[in-house]
Amino acid sequence: MKRKYFWSIYFICDLISGSSSWIIFNYYRKAFIENSTFEINEKLILSTILISIFWLILYSALGSYKEVYKKYRIKEITQTISQSFIGIIFIFFTFLLDDKINTYQDYYSLISVLLIVHTTLTFLPRIILTSSTVSKIHNKKIGFNTIIIGSQQKSKDILIEINNLKKGTGHLIIGYISSSNGKNIISQTGLKKLGNYKELDQIIKKFKIEEVIIATEAEEQEKTNSIINDLANLKVAIKVIPDIYNIITGSVKMNSIFGALLISVNPEIMPSWQKTVKRLLDILISVMAIVLLIPVYIILSVIIKTGSKGEIIFKQKRIGLNNIPFEIFKFRSMYIDAENNGPQLSSQNDKRITPIGKFIRKSRLDETPQFFNVIRGEMSLVGPRPERQFFIDQIIQRAPHYKHISSVKPGITSWGQVKYGYAENVDEMIARLKFDLLYVENMSLILDIKILFYTVIIMLKGSGK
Repeated sequence: MKRKYFWSIYFICDLISGSSSWIIFNYYRKAFIENSTFEINEKLILSTILISIFWLILYSALGSYKEVYKKYRIKEITQTISQSFIGIIFIFFTFLLDDKINTYQDYYSLISVLLIVHTTLTFLPRIILTSSTVSKIHNKKIGFNTIIIGSQQKSKDILIEINNLKKGTGHLIIGYISSSNGKNIISQTGLKKLGNYKELDQIIKKFKIEEVIIATEAEEQEKTNSIINDLANLKVAIKVIPDIYNIITGSVKMNSIFGALLISVNPEIMPSWQKTVKRLLDILISVMAIVLLIPVYIILSVIIKTGSKGEIIFKQKRIGLNNIPFEIFKFRSMYIDAENNGPQLSSQNDKRITPIGKFIRKSRLDETPQFFNVIRGEMSLVGPRPERQFFIDQIIQRAPHYKHISSVKPGITSWGQVKYGYAENVDEMIARLKFDLLYVENMSLILDIKILFYTVIIMLKGSGK
């Protein structure tokens, strides 16, 4: 089976284990708790289907089917136990709490049996699949297309280290790209130079590269940062060879005691379950906000339409997740000829802003139509503010690390927006950028809640810039 479909085997096994454990549990409940005859009827079939669907949704939400080829056994054990416990607690309070029982001891018996049976039946096929994959990786039968970017010597050293490991790390080294005009070193290591650094994008696409190891010299920190920035939008896992400072300060995190000494540069900060909850909250809050704001929408629409010529809703192309453009919705706060001379940022006393525009910008009401962008999946409630390509090009020239922003969905509000409000020039955009980068590297539901809280305060005070 092709690797990208391998998750479906986990999916099918979980479907079988979820339904089987529920049937076995119901047999135990009938035979030993209720002292009645067990039979397969419509009620049992329906409940089995619903429970199986519940488990699949739960596992999907918690990220069980993501990057299954990169699972390892310890993680599989802890993940299966914790997910089973969470699911069974939910099932118990939803389906089993109203069961007729003789004593409360029966409750303990029911939940224990369900937990043991379900966890066991789920864990066994999972650990077999994961162990099989890990074994193939260790035996170098499968792996992930990898290139090394760096100096000749460092590239040679890391390749030798990886090749000399007793167990494979999953890195299928395709070749290397020199960061300093290096040549082929096939004679020493078999490491082939794939091309010039300027061809990085094409090389990654041509060889279907999944991981990149940066092997620059210790004194080339600026070059390392530049390479990381250039890789930000290329959807590859980035790893860096650590120096002794990284090791002492605890930057090196190891998943395998047999692996090469590498730092993961771009690990996902927000767990899969938080991403799922974030998306659900985005949709729920957006729908509620739209319903509650209908009277406000009507009033603003009338005022904007009668106040100046032009459309009520202003649409503009912005750059979103993975650099994909989309149309952002806003209540029009400027006159229709505001950008006759090309793209311009607004200022605090901008004459292009209409009288009602000043109010809705300060109160952030002009941004509220973006709840529709959130429902469409183009934006989130919280995330870095999306910009136009015209200004992104200017920012990247001075702050290349801006490229990392595109790894998350843009938001209606952001940490940078709360701190700075609307940026009046590229300098302020760059100053705001550090807060958006901090958000990207520290994403969590708690941080989202804090940012939303302060955004609401700004709206109520009308203190937005």
